[in-house]
Amino acid sequence: MDNTIKTNDTQYCLQVKNLKKYFTIGKTFFGTPNQFLKAVDDVSFDIEKGTTLGLVGESGCGKTTVGRSILRLHEITDGQIIFNGVDITKLKHEELRRLRPKMQLIFQDPYSSLSPRMNVGEIIGEAVKAHRIVPRSEYKDYVLGVMQNCGLRPQYFDRYPHEFSGGQRQRICIARALALKPEFIVCDEPVSALDVSIQAQIINLLKDLQDQYKFSYLFISHDLSVVEYISHKVGVMYLGNIVEMGTKEQIFKNPMHPYTKALLSAVPVPDPTVKMNRIILQGDLPSPANPPKGCKFCTRCPNCMDICKEVPPVYKEYEKGHKVACHLYPQD
Repeated sequence: MDNTIKTNDTQYCLQVKNLKKYFTIGKTFFGTPNQFLKAVDDVSFDIEKGTTLGLVGESGCGKTTVGRSILRLHEITDGQIIFNGVDITKLKHEELRRLRPKMQLIFQDPYSSLSPRMNVGEIIGEAVKAHRIVPRSEYKDYVLGVMQNCGLRPQYFDRYPHEFSGGQRQRICIARALALKPEFIVCDEPVSALDVSIQAQIINLLKDLQDQYKFSYLFISHDLSVVEYISHKVGVMYLGNIVEMGTKEQIFKNPMHPYTKALLSAVPVPDPTVKMNRIILQGDLPSPANPPKGCKFCTRCPNCMDICKEVPPVYKEYEKGHKVACHLYPQD
């Protein structure tokens, strides 16, 4: 089967089209699924080669599920994931295995994502051996070179994860991903478990590696200040949907969706003379298993209208590259 998509969008590393991931949470007496948790519900976006898309939103909005679904760690319910012109949702086991080195993941927790029984050289080099990235005779020199690129000293090769700090462990995780010569990396909140000073080091490392190797990143985070620093485009997720998408400048200088405005109002400003106009959202986050009928944000939106409770808003472009789903703007 030829899975190549006939497209001229050669500037895109990744194209996600109408992605859905539903988890079964209820079945009938005969075992037929009849209740679903809609973790990701019709999400679409593109990532250009060598750029970073920041994906932000509250905990539980579906950010991590999007990242894992793209990497086929979750089998998707519907949609397309097109990587370098190939629809990888159609790939079988062996084809997917050959593609794995090109798409990597940096986990959120640098403590639990490293095996305590393996030393640093084995952690970084395990997949290098499995995928035969370099000849066996060049293996150790190659791993040491990757370590050096990630700020790890050669003497760390034989040490174990418990001997390192959180920042050093995350460098090991980055080196493990880098060793496979990937083109696309999902960064799943890679700095949220680290001290602020260490966060800056890791973010700068990721930017330097992108400049050097032209990686494309999907950077998942709830820290908007970090997302603003590292991203080229930003998508805002709420309850399984992207409610706003645009360039970094569009999102941070001209937010259109009420949810985006509320998130940005919570970002602290390092100036005691600046008065914060914090937008406090009322109510609780609805369950993705039973979302509101109309706009999913209507139960907490300070600008909610009657139509918002009945009709889902259209997700459309209002200026070049700036999309939003909200009844405050023309829906035609």
